Amino acid sequence: MEMKLPGQEEFEASSAPRNIPSGELDSNPGPGTGPSPDGPSDTESKELGVRKDPLLFIQLNELLGWPQALEWRETGRWVLFEEKLEVAAGRWSAPHVPTLALPSLQKLRSLLAEGLVLLDCPAQSLLELVEQVTRVESLSPELRGQLQALLLQRPQHYNQTTGTRPCWGSTHPRKASDNEEAPLREQYQNPLRQKLPPGAEAGTVLAGELGFLAQPLGAFVRLRDPVVLGSLTEVSLPSRFFCLLLGPPMLGKGYHEMGRAAAVLLSDPQFQWSVRRASNLHDLLAALDAFLEEVTVLPPGRWDPTARIPPPKCLPSQHKRLPSQQREIRGPSGPRLTSAEDRHRHGLHAPSQELQRTGRLFGGLIQDVRRKAPWYPSDFLDALHLQCFSAVLYIYLATVTNAITFGGLLGDATDGAQGVLESFLGTAVAGAAFCLMAGQPLTILSSTGPVLVFERLLFSFSRDYSLDYLPFRLWVGIWVATFCLVLVATEASVLVRYFTRFTEEGFCALISLIFIYDAVGKMLNLTHTYPIQKPGSSTYGCLCQYPGPGGNDSQWIRTRPKDRDDIVSMVRKGLSDFSSVLAILLGCGLDAFLGLATPKLTVPREFKPTLPGRGWLVSPFGTNPWWWSVAAALPALLLSILIFMDQQITAVILNRVEYRLQKGAGFHLDLFCVAVLMLLTSVLGLPWYVSATVISLAHMDSLRRESRACAPGELRNFLGIREQRLTGLVVFILTGASIFLAPVLKFIPMPVLYGIFLYMGVAALSSIQFTKRVKLLLMPAKHQPDLLLLRHVPLTRVHLFTAIQLVCLGLLWIIKSTPAAIIFPLMLLGLVGVRKALERVFSPQELLWLDELMPEEERSIPEKGLEPEHSFSGSDSEDSELMYQPKAPEINISVN
Repeated sequence: MEMKLPGQEEFEASSAPRNIPSGELDSNPGPGTGPSPDGPSDTESKELGVRKDPLLFIQLNELLGWPQALEWRETGRWVLFEEKLEVAAGRWSAPHVPTLALPSLQKLRSLLAEGLVLLDCPAQSLLELVEQVTRVESLSPELRGQLQALLLQRPQHYNQTTGTRPCWGSTHPRKASDNEEAPLREQYQNPLRQKLPPGAEAGTVLAGELGFLAQPLGAFVRLRDPVVLGSLTEVSLPSRFFCLLLGPPMLGKGYHEMGRAAAVLLSDPQFQWSVRRASNLHDLLAALDAFLEEVTVLPPGRWDPTARIPPPKCLPSQHKRLPSQQREIRGPSGPRLTSAEDRHRHGLHAPSQELQRTGRLFGGLIQDVRRKAPWYPSDFLDALHLQCFSAVLYIYLATVTNAITFGGLLGDATDGAQGVLESFLGTAVAGAAFCLMAGQPLTILSSTGPVLVFERLLFSFSRDYSLDYLPFRLWVGIWVATFCLVLVATEASVLVRYFTRFTEEGFCALISLIFIYDAVGKMLNLTHTYPIQKPGSSTYGCLCQYPGPGGNDSQWIRTRPKDRDDIVSMVRKGLSDFSSVLAILLGCGLDAFLGLATPKLTVPREFKPTLPGRGWLVSPFGTNPWWWSVAAALPALLLSILIFMDQQITAVILNRVEYRLQKGAGFHLDLFCVAVLMLLTSVLGLPWYVSATVISLAHMDSLRRESRACAPGELRNFLGIREQRLTGLVVFILTGASIFLAPVLKFIPMPVLYGIFLYMGVAALSSIQFTKRVKLLLMPAKHQPDLLLLRHVPLTRVHLFTAIQLVCLGLLWIIKSTPAAIIFPLMLLGLVGVRKALERVFSPQELLWLDELMPEEERSIPEKGLEPEHSFSGSDSEDSELMYQPKAPEINISVN
C-alpha cells in the first residue's frame, strides 16, 4: 500500500499532466522522455528503434557508524557494471558483473510497495527533496527533524587522486544554503567525469540501519527535471533518481544488499527505460517484476558468491527484452531493418547495391562514379586527424619494404630487366593514381606474390624462345588491360558475390603465408651472410659484447600515478597509435647504438632504368616478330584471371559489412583503374600492380574509429573506418620521394623491415576463422573454446570442412612453387568451384555457420525453413540472441 503524506494529493494533482500513459508521455520534449510519436528523432537507438536515454551513473551511499557517529560513505558505484570500494587497498575494484541474492530483490520490492513513490517530483534542490521524502505520516516531528538533518549531511566520497592514499570528503554537516548546494571542486576534477558521455545523469541510493526508526522507511523519487544536488554524488551530474532505504537494525547485510539491488535495477537499461516512463506505483512494480523474470539464478554450492564476474567482451542484444510499449512505439513509423540488414543479421551473404547488375554496357562503372562523386571533397577533409598521420608513417614503411623486397626479387627473376628503381617509381605512380581515381581509396596497390610468380614464368618463357622480354611483356599488358575493360563493360564484378568466406580465407591465408615465408627465409639467409661472431671466432660478422658484472643491472623505477588520468590515457592512446613506428625506430636506434653489421636498406641514387641502354618507353616490338603480339593474348588471359581474382577478393574483404563503411564500394571502378594502370606500367616497363591484401587490411585497421568516452568496464565500441584518400596518396608520394632520400633511408636495417612483413603476415593469418578451426584439430574436446559454430555443427563436420580448406591451400602453395605455376590463376578460380561442390557435402545449415550461403542457395531456401535460432520468431533459444549481435570483422589486422 502506498503511503500518503500531508499535501500529497495536491502535489499529485499539480503534476497530473505529466503522469499520463506512457504513449502520451513520450511526447514531452524534456530530456530523456522518449521518442516523439511523430516519428523517430536523431538520437534514436539504431538497435531498439527508440530514443536512447541518457547514460545513468548510480552511486550507493551507506549510513555507517551507528550508534556512535553516523556518517554517509560512498561504498559502490555503477555505470554499466559494478565497482566496489576496497577501503583497505585504497582503490576502486575492477568493474564486474553484479550478482544479487533473490531475498534482497524481494525485500526491496516489498519496501517499495509499502513505501513512498514520487514520480515527476518538482524539487529543485536537495533540501526540497529531503522535505518531500521525510513528510510521511509515520514520522513524528522530532524524528522528521533528525532524519532531515541526517540526510542533509554531506557524504564522504572516495577520490583517487595522486598516489595511492584515499582522499575522503569533509564530514561536516551540510547546511541548507545556496553555497553548500554548489558542487565541490573535487567533483569536477574526478577522473570518472572524463569517462562519462555528455548528457549523463545521476541516480543516488541511500541505504543503512537507523536505530531510532521503529519500522522500515523506503522512498523512490524520480525528479521531473534533473537537478545537481550539491555533493550528493562524487561526480557533478544532474540527478534524476533518488532512492532511500532505511530501517531498524537487522541481521546480516539486509540494507546493504537492498541498496545494491536498487542500484543494479537502475543500471539495467530496460528497467531504466520503464521507470523513466512510469506513471504510478503499479508501473514501477511491473518494471521490477519484469526484471525478476529475466534474472538468471546461480545454484548455491556451485558458485562462490565472492567471485567477481568480469565484463563480457560483447554484450547480448536487448531486442528480446523490449517492453511492450517500445514494440508499439516502433510500429509503422519506427525504423525497420532493410532487407540487406535483415539478411546480414541472419548471417546471409546479401548482395550489396554495388553488386546489382544494370544490364547496360559500363552500367556498373557509371553507377560507381555517380555514387562516389559526392563523397570526393570529404575524402580529403576527413583525413585531417592525427590518426591519419600515424597511419601514413606505418603504411609508408610497409610500402617501402614491399617495394624494396619485390623490386629485388623482380630484379633476380628478370636478370635486371626491372629492379628496385622501377619498383619505387611504379608503386608511387600507380598507387597515387589509384588513390585519386578509385572507388575504394583505402586499397593499397603493390606487387604481390602471385603476380611475381607470373612475371618469373613470363621471363623464363621469353628466354627459352629467344624473345625480347619487355616488348613481349608490353603486349601481354595491353591484352590484360583489354580483357579487364571487357570485364568492366559486362559488369563481371557482380560475380564477387560468389566469393564467400571459403574463398576469401583461402586467398588471405595463402598471401599471409607468403609474407611469413619470405620474411623468415630472408632472416635465415642473414644468418649465413652476416653470422654472429662467437668468442674466439675469426669470421667476420657481428660481435655482441656483454657488459661485465654489475653492468647489466636493470633499474626499475616505480612511477607515481599522474594527477590526471585523461593525460595518461592520451599518452597510452598515442603510444598505441604509433606502436609500430616506435618499434621500427627502436630497432634502428639499437642497431646504431650497438654498431651491428646488418644489411641496410638500399635505395637507388640515380634516376634511370635498371637495364642499361633502354629508355623509359618500351618499344612495341623490339626484335620480336609481329605475330607474337597476337600470341601474347594466351598468357594475358591467364594473367587477367589472376588480376581479377586478386583485385576483387581483396576488394570483397575490404568492403565487408562488418567494417561499417559509409561511403560505399566501387568494384567496377576499381577494376577499371587497375586496367588503365596495367596499360601505363606496361608501356613504361614498370612492374604490374594490384591490390595488396595484407597491407590494405593493415591500412584499414590503422584507421579504425572507436568510441572515446568509455565507462568503467566497457570496451571501446568500433565505430567504423576513417574513410579518405589522403593517407594513401601521401604514402605513395613519399614512396616516390624515397628515391631521393637515400642518405636517410640507408640507416634502416633490413631485418627491421622484414619484421614488418612477418608481423603483418602473422596478424592477418591469426585473425581468420580458418586458423581457429585449424587449432581445433590439435586441441582436445575439453579444452576447446566455446565457439558459436560448435554449438550448431558437429565437430567431425567442422574438421572435415577445415581439412578440405587445408588441402586446397596446400595445392595452391605447391602449384605456386612449381613450374606448373602458369595455371595458378585457374586454381584460384577453382576455389569458387570447390565451394560450390561443398553444397553436396554439407547442409545449408552447416554452411551458414561454417561459411556463407551463395546467392542461388539463399533464394532457394526460404527464411522460414531455417532453424529457429536464425529467425525473428521470438524463440527462447539462448543462441537466437547471438544472431542480433553485429559481427566483428573476420579478417582483421591489429596494429595497436
